Amino acid sequence: MSIKVDLILTNAVVLTMDTFLNQYDPGAVVVNGDSIVDVGPMEVIENKYSADKTFNCGGKVLMPGLVNTHTHIPMTLLRGLADDLRLEVWLLGYIMPVEREFVSKKFVELGTKIGCAEFIRTGVTCFNDMYYFEEVVAKTTAEIGLRAICSQTVLKFPTPDARSYEESLELTRGLIKRYKGHPLIIPAVAPHAAYTCPPEILKACTQLAIENDIPLHIHISETAEEVENMRKQEGMPVVPYIKKQDVFTAKTIAAHCVHIDEGEMRTLEHANVGVAHNPSSNLKLASGLAPVKRMLELGLKVGIGTDGSASNNDLDFFEEIRLATFIAKGSSGDPTAVPAVKTLEMATRIGAEALHIGDLTGSLEKGKRADLITVDLNTIHNSPKFRHDKNGIYSQIVYAGKSTDVVDVMVNGKWLMNDKIIPCLDESDLIEQSQVYARDIDVFIQKREKSVISKLIAIGGTVEEESFEIQAKVSIKNPLPVIEKIESGEIDLIRKRHYHEYDTYFNFEEKEDGRLRFREDHFIEPDGTVSQVRSRLTLIGPSREHQYPQKDVLLSRSRYLAPASQSLRFYIEYFKPSGETEVEKDRMRYLVNFKGEEFFINIDEMIKPKLGYFLEIKARTWSQIDAEEKSDLIVSLIEFLGVSAEEKITKDYLEIIEE
Repeated sequence: MSIKVDLILTNAVVLTMDTFLNQYDPGAVVVNGDSIVDVGPMEVIENKYSADKTFNCGGKVLMPGLVNTHTHIPMTLLRGLADDLRLEVWLLGYIMPVEREFVSKKFVELGTKIGCAEFIRTGVTCFNDMYYFEEVVAKTTAEIGLRAICSQTVLKFPTPDARSYEESLELTRGLIKRYKGHPLIIPAVAPHAAYTCPPEILKACTQLAIENDIPLHIHISETAEEVENMRKQEGMPVVPYIKKQDVFTAKTIAAHCVHIDEGEMRTLEHANVGVAHNPSSNLKLASGLAPVKRMLELGLKVGIGTDGSASNNDLDFFEEIRLATFIAKGSSGDPTAVPAVKTLEMATRIGAEALHIGDLTGSLEKGKRADLITVDLNTIHNSPKFRHDKNGIYSQIVYAGKSTDVVDVMVNGKWLMNDKIIPCLDESDLIEQSQVYARDIDVFIQKREKSVISKLIAIGGTVEEESFEIQAKVSIKNPLPVIEKIESGEIDLIRKRHYHEYDTYFNFEEKEDGRLRFREDHFIEPDGTVSQVRSRLTLIGPSREHQYPQKDVLLSRSRYLAPASQSLRFYIEYFKPSGETEVEKDRMRYLVNFKGEEFFINIDEMIKPKLGYFLEIKARTWSQIDAEEKSDLIVSLIEFLGVSAEEKITKDYLEIIEE
């Protein structure tokens, strides 16, 4: 007597993608409820089971659904926003400012629906996500019927859904409470990366993951610059640094891992860390080529990911599979590296293992969830078919297969797509809704691009500075007499410091934009060593707002200040100045009290360009009346220091250079 089941899928070329790589042609798969009951030759299955429903696969390939190991699914709404830029310019200069302005629950819901439609069409049945409002991603994905690990992003600075990392952790706790044990959704915590999450955040996220037995999703060693910065700051690469914070004691999923050495690979393998390889994103952003061949040789579980649509720019998983194997071959110089069968394992079973859910999905085996797809290889671009090698069919899928070859998709025993029709999603309506966001974002970007101030504010950390700066300078041949006078005790010396300063002034075609100065200060100790390096941006308005002609003292105002946490190259590529002017000087700076008022006295040696020595005196005030009074004192202070006030210069250094 046959065993009664819900569904039998018959007349298929079954690729189980299990550890034995069993194939059945013709084969069949038995589904009961949400799980696979049996897999085997069609004749055996039909004799053993009976069902009210059967599904004739028509000779198509029947295989596990594809597993996308790293995504930011709502970023489908940012597809094409900013391209052909370096990672830091793309992320900090465009993506994050737009996210701060537009990302909301509604934004995330729409972006997730669009992404899920793409995933279904390309055969993805499970994905590992990291974004904001992740509970909205979870809810939307579950309603559509896909399987996902939903990782709530945690950062050290405010995000679209949280003012602090503590709030992000609370959002994660809520996600865990409502989705732990869900049939489709696995909640997770996502400290973004080591460079955006200090140790206390990494440790808090790890503790939360371990306490609740959930995955921890993090970016690791995506760029060479990230690794180099970590070496400078912590004296070690990213992987050992993260290990030091005990992150790998959780069920960790490491995205990218482009710039890691063999020792770091072994560290990840020993800690059972899963790796998400993102070939398209790494190529498009020029992040580098991940050493996937060696990772696999050392036993690491390496899956394949698309990353977000803003850095890819599509979610075509067949394209990722093809690129993954080609990159491994090209970068290693070995055409046998990561053969087609291994790549398809990465896209299915190994990918699921990298996500720590290999017991649930990734292969067609008894007891696993019924997550499966049919793929039509009877196409002009995949003809003819050779059968002398059992691995030939893997080559057909990986090297010649297209996402358009996916015909049917099932997740958890339920059909999400039949004969290329997705009944639960109105794709035309999703396209129309996405265009509404596109129009609003276009307006935001166009307005911002017209103003240097807007672009400065957009990258964050900008402070408006309304104080007036009163200054005067005198060219001097020998600075020693002036220094002796300052340090003689005849004047109240509050403190002194020694700097070496490197200034780059950005020039803009529109004069009302002013000048943007990137300054790198090197703090010099008495023994000549550099104890600290500080970088900052200053947006200076028109070079001369007012001048007291009777005193030859310049009054200007610095309008905006911001920490410069990125490289000079970043700011040049982001602000796109019409030109740059470089200034280098050695500066002895004194803060003194002269006749009841504080003044900065700078003894500057202009090195680039070589202009000699200058005495410069500055003061700040919030009152223009007070500024005029201090201008009188500046003249008196110059004379007190034994320098002729008649030779004062009423220009800043940049104006002197450009004469």
